[in-house]
Amino acid sequence: MAITSLAYLGVRSDLLGDWDGFATELLGMQPFDQGGKTMAFRMDDRMQRLVVSDEAGETLAFIGWEVSRRSDLDAFGARLESAGVEVKAGDRALCHRRFVEDLIYFQDPAGNRIELVFGPYVCEDPFVAGRAIEGFKTGPYGMGHAVLHVANPTPLVKFYTDILGFAISDYGLKPVPLYFFHVNGRHHSFAIIGSGKRGFHHFMVEYHNLDDVGQGYDIAAQMCDAIAYTLGRHTNDYMTSFYAKSPSGFFVENGWGGRIIDPKTWEPHETNVGPSFWGHERLYLAEDERDAFRQMRMRSAQEGKRAPPVVDCPWLYNDFLNKAHE
Repeated sequence: MAITSLAYLGVRSDLLGDWDGFATELLGMQPFDQGGKTMAFRMDDRMQRLVVSDEAGETLAFIGWEVSRRSDLDAFGARLESAGVEVKAGDRALCHRRFVEDLIYFQDPAGNRIELVFGPYVCEDPFVAGRAIEGFKTGPYGMGHAVLHVANPTPLVKFYTDILGFAISDYGLKPVPLYFFHVNGRHHSFAIIGSGKRGFHHFMVEYHNLDDVGQGYDIAAQMCDAIAYTLGRHTNDYMTSFYAKSPSGFFVENGWGGRIIDPKTWEPHETNVGPSFWGHERLYLAEDERDAFRQMRMRSAQEGKRAPPVVDCPWLYNDFLNKAHE
């Protein structure tokens, strides 16, 4: 049994109108009418990838993870219950709202609602982007990734690895603990930041074309205070991206060129370089806090740190790396 990808995300917000404009005009998602006080958005052939419910809180409501077999729900349910986690089966009404054949749900040690789902419905109508984009990189890699603030990462790491079967991609321990997890070839589909608080830091969507990121950056620049991180490139997953401020206050990473790994051969490791090769100036931080990240980027530049050529094939990545070390 295994979790295969990030299926969908749910957000609580009473700013539905703002989310409609943000998700369609900036991110390029397609609105999907659920009726009532809920908005949903498509990114591909799935019925929905992002769900925004008219509720107070302006934060994460739930995370949906996909499994490949219905029997995996029973197996995970048994494992969770043996670890003392209360598990509930989704009724027909909930499955209908999530557009899946079956699901179970429970809470992780930080109180986040987690849903494991089987059989997501495929929409008969083709995806129509909210703005002119080539499309999103989803498929076997899932919706993208989600990153959470947590008070104490230790129980979360144990829960997600030992019980849910996530694998650590890499981690950093300073200035705060930061862990990245993969469930497929995407470098990370999930991450936690041991910031001492609880909440939603960001989710990421990946585009097929770098120009879609750049044009989104231009759109965000025309909006009032919409850019949280300037355009930059990450050191661990090689993603070229910027972060936009969502209507709810957390961030959405708009990325391209993310690293594809081979989960069978990948070795988890500690990273001691800064989070970005260049860019990603954190405009939401005070100047002294921004300077600490800036100094890390300057050090990476002085040491000539950079990503290998972007390719989507793990064995080709390895070939590039082997040649680089010859």
